[in-house]
Amino acid sequence: MRAFVRSMLLIALAAMPAGAAELGLTSAAFVGGAAVPVEFTCSGPNHSPPLAWTDPPAGTKAFALLVEDPDAPSGTFTHWVLYDLPATTHALPAAVPADERLPSGGVQGVSDARKVGWFGPCPPPGPVHHYVFRLLALDASTGLGPRASRGDVLAATHGHVLAESRLVGTFRRE
Repeated sequence: MRAFVRSMLLIALAAMPAGAAELGLTSAAFVGGAAVPVEFTCSGPNHSPPLAWTDPPAGTKAFALLVEDPDAPSGTFTHWVLYDLPATTHALPAAVPADERLPSGGVQGVSDARKVGWFGPCPPPGPVHHYVFRLLALDASTGLGPRASRGDVLAATHGHVLAESRLVGTFRRE
């Protein structure tokens, strides 16, 4: 039953908004469907992984990035909320600082752990969890200040998504 529920959640997460174009999202640290290296989890230094994406569609003014674990015991757990990245940004380095505002532009919100910035995979011991990195190309910035929640960002981006991409990594603690 858990496998069925997880499959349904991943299918739902993979659905793109109507009319949204494809936007490629990759990481030099792991490939889609593979394990997120320990360096980027609570079992290691807990740095954010490096990410890169393809050129966005015309009209892109900003990006938003959400990282979520749909397998969390209490429901989807948000690990990273990053928004208003400039349209000229096509990558994030590893170990993005946990500052409210990034020097190159962009604002960080709070994870469900109530922390600003990246909060890496840290599931309870047991089955594999899936971590969905969701990048949105937007036709307008959100205008949100620092420390916004996932819900705030989703509300602010509604109707403004030009393209979307998802990269899924896995992690399991014994």
